[in-house]
Parts: sequence; structure tokens; C-alpha cells
Amino acid sequence: MLPKLTKIKGIHPGAILRRELKIQGLKGSQLANSIDEHKQTISAILNKRRDINPKLSIKLSRQFNVDQDYFMLLQASYDVKKMAESEIKHTPNINTIRKIIFWDTTIDKIDWHKNKKAIIKRILERGNETEINEIISFYGKKNISIEIKSIQKSHLPSFEKNIIKHNLI
Repeated sequence: MLPKLTKIKGIHPGAILRRELKIQGLKGSQLANSIDEHKQTISAILNKRRDINPKLSIKLSRQFNVDQDYFMLLQASYDVKKMAESEIKHTPNINTIRKIIFWDTTIDKIDWHKNKKAIIKRILERGNETEINEIISFYGKKNISIEIKSIQKSHLPSFEKNIIKHNLI
């Protein structure tokens, strides 16, 4: 028996389906056959690579004896959670920042909040106007000013020049 929606909000429908199939001793291909759906579709959902659509929600509701919108509501809850998490992980426009500035890492994998101090220091030391303005826009002058106070003196003169030039003291 599938759990109540309130207990599983934010979980991908495929994870719930996988659990239920395991409990019932069924395989994804058996589920696909019983609801007249492609095996690849069910496999993609079970592996969280595909979302539930209304038609499939109705088919699954018949199979598992739940409300027709059960899987759609689960999908919507998962989508909202995913969107909220992506807003928290907001990043600057990395297209405006040269990858060479972060030569020692992959720019797409930088945690822009966790590594704020190091990022600010590096951009103020080595960044061009566009890059500095992007970081100021992303973190805000107030936050940058706070971080600058905790940064040890830089050996590059451009660091101090950019602080003064962009009024970040």
C-alpha cells in the first residue's frame, strides 16, 4: 500500500514506485506490461530520469488503487522542492567569468556560497571589470566588504586597487 502524500512530499515518484514494486515483488517490466506502458518509460521513471504525466498518473492509480492525481501531486511536490533547492544554489552568471581565473577547479562545480571569501579574493586579484561587477552583483557590496575584512593582505596590488576603485571598503 502506497504511503500518504503528506509523508512523502518532495520525493521523486520513481523512488516511491521502486519501493512499492520491491514490496510487491514486481519488476518494472511487469508494471509496464500491466498498465500498457513502454518498459523504457517505466525504467526512466524508476531511475528518476523522467517525470510522471497526467495520463500515466491515471494508469498508475488504477494499478495501485489510489486517487487518480496521487502521482501527479507527488510529481508536483517533487518539482517544487527541486525548484526551491535550485534557488538556494543560485550562482552568478558564470558565462561572464573566465574559466582561467579558477584554473585549479571546475567552474561549474564551485560552491559559490561556501567558498565566498576565496572567490572574492581571487576575482579582486585577477578579475577584469566584467567579472568584478558580476561578483559585486551576485554577493552585494555589503557582503563583499565584510569578507574583505577577514581576508589577509593580498600579495597582488590589483586586490587593493580594485577594493578602492569599486568602493568596497
